[in-house]
Amino acid sequence: MVFGQQKTTSASDVNQSLTKKSKMMNSSLVKNINFTNIGPTVMSGRVVDVAVNPNNTTEFYVGYASGGLWYTNNNGTTFTPVLDNSPTQNIGDIAVDWNSGTIWVGTGEKNSSRSSYAGIGMLKSTDKGKTWSNVGLLDSHHISRIVINPNNADEVVVGVIGHLYSSNKERGIFKTVDGGKTWSNKLFINEDTGIIDVAFAPENFNIMYAASWERERKAWNFDGDGKNSAIYKSTDAGNTWTKIADKSGFPVGDGVGRIGLAVFNENTVYALHDSQFRRPKDADKKASDELSKEDFKTMSTDDLLKLEDKKLNTYLKNNGFQEKYRAQNVKQMVRVGSVKPADLASYLEDANSMLFDTPVIGAEVFKTTNGGKSWKKTHKDFLNGVYSSYGYYFGEIRVDLQDENGIYVLGVPIIKSKDGGKTFTSISRENVHSDHQALWVNPKKSGHILNGNDGGLNLSYDDGENWSKLNDPAVGQFYSVYADNQKNYKVYGGLQDNGVWVGANNARINKSWQQSGQNPYESIMGGDGMQVQVDDRNPNIVYTGYQFGNYYRIDREGRNNYIQPKHTLGETPYRFNWQTPILLSKHNQDILYLGGNKLHRSLNQGDDWETISGDLTTGGKKGNVAYGTLTTISESPFQFGLIYVGSDDGYINLTKNGGGSWTRISNNLPQNLWVTRVIASAHKKERVYATLNGYRSDDFTPYVYMSDDYGQTWKNIGKSIPTSAVNVIKEDPENENVLYLGTDNGLYVSFDKGTSWNAFSKNLPNVAVHDLVIQPTAKHLIVGTHGRSLYKADIAPVQKMTKEILSKSTHIFSISDIRKGRNWGRSWSQWRAASEPELSIPFYSSSAKETTVNIYKDDVKVNSISVKADKGFNEFSFDVSFSKNGLKAYKKANEKAKVKAAQNDVFYLPKGKYVVKIGDAKSKFQIK
Repeated sequence: MVFGQQKTTSASDVNQSLTKKSKMMNSSLVKNINFTNIGPTVMSGRVVDVAVNPNNTTEFYVGYASGGLWYTNNNGTTFTPVLDNSPTQNIGDIAVDWNSGTIWVGTGEKNSSRSSYAGIGMLKSTDKGKTWSNVGLLDSHHISRIVINPNNADEVVVGVIGHLYSSNKERGIFKTVDGGKTWSNKLFINEDTGIIDVAFAPENFNIMYAASWERERKAWNFDGDGKNSAIYKSTDAGNTWTKIADKSGFPVGDGVGRIGLAVFNENTVYALHDSQFRRPKDADKKASDELSKEDFKTMSTDDLLKLEDKKLNTYLKNNGFQEKYRAQNVKQMVRVGSVKPADLASYLEDANSMLFDTPVIGAEVFKTTNGGKSWKKTHKDFLNGVYSSYGYYFGEIRVDLQDENGIYVLGVPIIKSKDGGKTFTSISRENVHSDHQALWVNPKKSGHILNGNDGGLNLSYDDGENWSKLNDPAVGQFYSVYADNQKNYKVYGGLQDNGVWVGANNARINKSWQQSGQNPYESIMGGDGMQVQVDDRNPNIVYTGYQFGNYYRIDREGRNNYIQPKHTLGETPYRFNWQTPILLSKHNQDILYLGGNKLHRSLNQGDDWETISGDLTTGGKKGNVAYGTLTTISESPFQFGLIYVGSDDGYINLTKNGGGSWTRISNNLPQNLWVTRVIASAHKKERVYATLNGYRSDDFTPYVYMSDDYGQTWKNIGKSIPTSAVNVIKEDPENENVLYLGTDNGLYVSFDKGTSWNAFSKNLPNVAVHDLVIQPTAKHLIVGTHGRSLYKADIAPVQKMTKEILSKSTHIFSISDIRKGRNWGRSWSQWRAASEPELSIPFYSSSAKETTVNIYKDDVKVNSISVKADKGFNEFSFDVSFSKNGLKAYKKANEKAKVKAAQNDVFYLPKGKYVVKIGDAKSKFQIK
């Protein structure tokens, strides 16, 4: 049987699922198991917008792409999250009416990157974020800009870029005049073209400019330009629009890419354009005698054989060819026909290199001084390096309202001009991350700017010459997380555009590190951080890397070794996913697996590789994004060489003999989806779990499957999960019935192998969960979120929630012993509160009820506390004290005992063994 495959998920399905999840959160058996954020904060996530109070610039809001909305009223010294009680943390734009305190959030990031999550329309708060209302545009997915009439807070114009991976009608420019009760579509171009920017004249809300953007993203390709990308103008506050780019000097045609706008006044406007038109041939070519990749594409065999060895060797060495490929060897291979000259070019070409090699014009700045009637390019030279072929990822430009010639262009670096764009200088500095996404320029004070980038937020008062970093929130965008096996174990994680970081799991996440100069988290790799594996025998040996399979073996006491497998000259280059999977074999820690489009195995820690499969994908597709690649690897702990792999194009393959033969086991699953995880069970050799993801076709169905026969047949165990794409499934190592599931909108746990699911969300906002790891000794679940950094929860009670316990009326879980403290009830000074002990008493209740927790010393009841229990897991915090009656009873039974009140007048229990009883359930603990 082939399971039915979903089409693009509708807005109504998403909305219903949000209601369903809210109910699940309230009824969850684990709603009282707490998650603690464990950072890091030193490295942040992508900022999409800032909104600053013009009358008090120390007060502002910061919107993060997938990390929610944060508020400060002390100039960024501290931030408070204000979107955590909403159904999403995904933001495209924010706007604030400072007179009334009304906040507008356009959900769904405006950037069109591989990790830009869809939103749920427009959110509005009239109480500074305490509560939120969804006020429409539910099917917009990605909202680019919100502008509020300064003289009428109910009049709001919104730019909608629309779906990222599919066509849709709800895109263009929308307007409300009643505060979001109703919306009207004022500009619609077509179902593939949305609005990426809207800006109005500071002195006249009636005069507006907007930029349309035609784009199409697929899993294998991104086309970010088209003839429908253009500039529009309105003279009636966004009610009607006229295209003004045609025959004006501004580029038109299929090569027009993303456009950003900065309005100085009614007539003076700057436009930043990502030009996808090709550069004139040889425009950047410098006179050089060195060989280039292009030379070999048309070179004949005879011409190659005539090359000087020195010249050929220079090309081979400079382009990273393996040592075995040197001039004499290569020429011999060409002579016998095993290699063609063109192979020396194709050897270097993968999807990523092809993208960077594309000779487009890139970033360019235009200006009009007559309201868009004519546009003129401000500079003569190319703005090289501003976009680095990723122009679709940028597009913001700002103008200083105190200086018409003062403009800022945001790209990989941030650059400024003081002569109207004729010349530029970089204002990127040593503590400013690259990839700039948002900029606020103080309209009343030149030089005061707030810059949001992929690494967080920076503040400058001297026009970018010096910057302060305001990374207080934990908003890291993790792709992966790992925990090693040390006693005080370390956590590792790869972040979007922010490398790989490591820190102790119990690190203090505060500002005390600024006193010591040493943050508890340490960066060990740059680029986009990817998966991590740590040698169980030696925690200093770490395998990790950055995008497209660039992996290293790191000796943290020695050197780094680059270990990516290389194809043979003449062979088609391997394809590596953005998040290339790696796996250390639990059977032998010298054996490492790495997945391209084929599976590679090293028997000596990555020094040498053997390819143990053919192409395990559909073969890839023509495009500028690596596709037809492996995404997940799992080896059975029961048998060496029993390996599952999954691909980004929907294939799951199995080998039982270390790659000797392979069997495809995904034919009875939905097709053409992204396999996010395939997991071999640690409890049953024949069992395997798989999750598939339709995010890249705007299909948010939770595809979750289990098989008990090596994938010959599958059972759908994701039916009861609220609609949200699934990223990861993890099997509990102790309880085979317990499963953990991470989706694009939160975390779930099952106690019956996926038959039913519970939301797992206390202190964990509705954020994308990309990865999960369980530290088995500590019994901790570490959650890698893509937007709110890392979270940790104690899952010891979860592991004990068996069928037997769940059938009881009450059950008390194991209570940790506590050590008697001489400072209980004492304060170090009059300025500090007294130190008070806390003993956690975890218990399960089959129903919500008022219950009594009784504490006994021998047969004496020393305390009795009434507790309101929820159905499911509960945790009562006991202050280890006598009750008034308990103290009397204890003294009566122990006449010689001396019990004194502490400094805070509380009588604490003495050392000894105690019993806790709740109904018929009981458990023990000891005060040592």
